[in-house]
Amino acid sequence: MVKVTTMPSVKAVIAENLVKTYDKGAVKALDGLSLDVEEGTVLGVLGPNGAGKTTTVRILATLLTPDSGHATVAGIDVIKNPDQVREVIGLSGQYAAVDETLTGWDNLVMFSRLYHLSASASKKRAEELLEQFSLTDAARRPIRTYSGGMRRRLDLAASLIVKPKILFLDEPTTGLDPRGRQEMWGVIDGLVKDGTTLLLTTQYLEEADQLADDIAVIDHGTVIARGTSDQLKRQVGGERLEIIAETKDLKKVTEIVEKVSGGKAVVDEGSRQVSAPVTTGSKALIEAARSLDDAGIHPLDIGLKRPSLDDVFIALTGHVAEEKKEEEVTDPRARRKKKKP
Repeated sequence: MVKVTTMPSVKAVIAENLVKTYDKGAVKALDGLSLDVEEGTVLGVLGPNGAGKTTTVRILATLLTPDSGHATVAGIDVIKNPDQVREVIGLSGQYAAVDETLTGWDNLVMFSRLYHLSASASKKRAEELLEQFSLTDAARRPIRTYSGGMRRRLDLAASLIVKPKILFLDEPTTGLDPRGRQEMWGVIDGLVKDGTTLLLTTQYLEEADQLADDIAVIDHGTVIARGTSDQLKRQVGGERLEIIAETKDLKKVTEIVEKVSGGKAVVDEGSRQVSAPVTTGSKALIEAARSLDDAGIHPLDIGLKRPSLDDVFIALTGHVAEEKKEEEVTDPRARRKKKKP
C-alpha cells in the first residue's frame, strides 16, 4: 500500500488581530482583523464603505503601521522588516498613480529606474509590460489622452515591474465601464495563471465571484465570514422558487408556491413576483408548473434561483454593496486641516 502525503499549504500573507485607530482611538478602522492568503491563490476581500479594506491593504503593503497585531508577507514581518517586504510585493491602489504629463512608456521607464533597474533594463521592461497590457500602440501618447481603463492597466503594469510574488489590488476596476472591467479581469486572470498570489479588495460582487478562490467578508474592521463563493452562498440558504404572473393570478400563485414550499411566500406586487425557499430543487419547480397548469395559469416566468453574492453581502452586513468613494480616513491630519465654512 502506497502512503500518500500531502504538502501543507503555504501562507503567502498572514494577518493576526490587526487593530488600527485614528483620532486618538475615536475612529477604529480595524478591530482585531485576521486573515491569510495561500500561495498562488486569490483572496477577494468584500465589505461596505468604511469596513477596513483599504486600511488592511496599506498595512500589509507597509504604508501604515497597526496599533497592535502581527502580519507577515512572504514570511517577512511587515513591521520589523518593511524594506524586505517591499522587495517582494506589488501594489495597485484605487486610483492610477501615474504622471499624466508623461507618456505611458516614460512612466514605466521612470518607475523601473526608481526600482534601481539599469537604463537598458528599464527600457526593456517597459516594452514588455506595454505589450503584455495591450498598450504598445499608445506607448508614446501622454497619459492624459488615455481612457480610464488604459490608465488602470498602466498603473497595474507599473506595480509589476519587479515581477512581485505577491500583489495587492485595492479596488482595481473602480470607475471603469463594463468593457474596461472585463479587460482588467482578463489581465488579472493572466497574472494568476502565472503563479502570482493576489489579495484583491472590491465592492463588485461579480468581480469577487469571477476572480477569487476564497472570499473574506469584513465589516466594522473585522472578518465576519470566510469561504469560497459557493460556501458563502450556502450560508444564506438554498434555492428559491420564483414565479412572475399576471396581477389577477397572484393570489392563486401564492397558494401554489406556499403549498409546494411548505412555508410562507414573499409577494412583490410591483414586479408581480411570488417566491419562497425550497429544499427539493427541480422537483419543486416541476410540481409548481403542474399545479399552475391544472389551475389554468400561464406564468410570465418561472424558475429556481440560487443565492447570489449580493444576497450573501446583504445577509451578513445589512448593507448593499455601494459604489465607493474614499472609504476610510487614512490621514487624520487631513481632516483637521479642512477649513470651516
